[in-house]
Amino acid sequence: MDCGFVWPPVKRSIWISCVNRLPMPIHFRRLPTLMSSRRALVTLIVYFTRLTRKVLTMTTTTTKTRRKTTAASRVAAKSGKIETLTTQFRELRMPTFRDQFVAAATRAEAENLSHLDYLLELTTLECETRREGRIKRLMTRSSLPLGKSWQSFQFDRLPMNVRRQLETLRDGTFLNRRENILLFGKPGSGKSHALCALAEQLVLQGRSMLFTTCSLLVQQLLMAKRDLRLPKLIKQLSSFEGLIIDDLGYVQQSREEMEVLFTLLAERYERGSVLLTSNLAFSWKIKVSGLIS
Repeated sequence: MDCGFVWPPVKRSIWISCVNRLPMPIHFRRLPTLMSSRRALVTLIVYFTRLTRKVLTMTTTTTKTRRKTTAASRVAAKSGKIETLTTQFRELRMPTFRDQFVAAATRAEAENLSHLDYLLELTTLECETRREGRIKRLMTRSSLPLGKSWQSFQFDRLPMNVRRQLETLRDGTFLNRRENILLFGKPGSGKSHALCALAEQLVLQGRSMLFTTCSLLVQQLLMAKRDLRLPKLIKQLSSFEGLIIDDLGYVQQSREEMEVLFTLLAERYERGSVLLTSNLAFSWKIKVSGLIS
């Protein structure tokens, strides 16, 4: 005899609530009142297997949706931070930080760099960019003639002792001591080219230099004296660490022209270096050397 058990009444339903995961209640259809225990057990196993699959599917879908929402929130938060940092770097006048911090952050994350390495890379880029910009501005202000560079200068035209002196002057320490350089020689001997090449090397080191011819400088000084602006012009010229005066004495100056020129040289005495080229006679060398040396 088959051992059976009595199933609940026909109109009675079994309600299952899966911890608020299923919005609608689930119930069994009508089952016969009398069913074998084995058949009932198989029916329950099949039912709960299907139910478990549905619950797992719903859980997976919910998890994916939450992940997408979280990822979108992170992207939005990251975009907001990037915009804020861009604005702050613009206010701080740090253009390299503003242009490179996103790419540097991505590279640091990919290469697993530390915070210090990331910051060091950005500050190095910022310093290099600012140094290049400063050298470019100094080169523009220097008014050095084009083509007269250190690489294009023919050193074999100079005596050995003069070559060594130029090499020694390249470090720019004479500017720190406010020492002057006087370069005398015949026209076409390379005096101007030598000083321009030296000035170019100094500018590349971040030193402020100014090149001018003697005749142009004298005219500027005379106009400033006439307009009562001579002290202001001399103060502007004093902002340069080195002042190159080319071709002193190439054209004979009047007494008034020599007075304003010597006024400038006297004001720069022990305040800034003067680099001077001339083809003057020996008697003029003594006078100029005694004034600015």
